Amino acid sequence: MYYLTAEAAFDAAHFLSGYEGKCSNIHGHRWRVILKIKSQDLQEQGQERGMVVDFGEVKSALKKEADFFDHTFIYEKDSLKPVTIAALTDENFVMRMVDYRPTAENFAKHFFDRFAEHGFEVDEVTVYETPNNCATYRA
Repeated sequence: MYYLTAEAAFDAAHFLSGYEGKCSNIHGHRWRVILKIKSQDLQEQGQERGMVVDFGEVKSALKKEADFFDHTFIYEKDSLKPVTIAALTDENFVMRMVDYRPTAENFAKHFFDRFAEHGFEVDEVTVYETPNNCATYRA
């Protein structure tokens, strides 16, 4: 089995609705996303001969996904009042609503699914929310 690993990062704010503790307040992280893809075989022909996939393709997909969240405020659907969303939008803040609680665990699953949609055979995705704390998702 062959494995390729690529990494990207983004800076974003979030909060955990319904959490009792510091994370209930808006705060930011430098999120690191580590993508690990796998393949039994290497390409046999063409420009990608001898490769699982061109690293450029992996890096491009990873950058696109990370850039979507970069310098945004990520919030869970139905966790903010409509008036709050309207006020932040009126101030031109870039916000990203997600259908899940924005935890490292849920981000790992989110990115796993997104990279699978790109056609990669994903082995695992690890998301660090701090330099010392991460979550990994494997199917």
